[in-house]
Amino acid sequence: MAIAALILWLLTAVGGFVLLGTWIARGGARQPNSSHLPVPVVFGHFLLAVAGLIVWIAYLALDDDALAWVAFGLLIPVALLGFAMLLRWLPVYRARTDAEAPEPAERRFPVAVVGGHGVFAVATVVLVLLTALGVGGS
Repeated sequence: MAIAALILWLLTAVGGFVLLGTWIARGGARQPNSSHLPVPVVFGHFLLAVAGLIVWIAYLALDDDALAWVAFGLLIPVALLGFAMLLRWLPVYRARTDAEAPEPAERRFPVAVVGGHGVFAVATVVLVLLTALGVGGS
């Protein structure tokens, strides 16, 4: 189960990189007034997710149960920030474009990538929690 969590975490990260790259390429970080996603929230989500992944890899290498709980603990704010960004993105996705107003960078997010990122993220959190609890272990 721990390896499955790692694989899902990596798949989630790929989707996250696509979204982050799109957001940066479209000016989200350069023009924060045009984006509905605050720069600290975007980069906080990214940095905490990377830190959690590093801790998870350390858990796999060292088999120290405390590291599994630290990784899970890092995933909680990652999930909360991700959900907050989703709630801010949905109105942007649904809104009609206004030729006069600058288009928010997140308007160009591929819907399938947003959905996949979210589904893989939820599955990752569940598998990390189950692993930390010792469910399905040998």
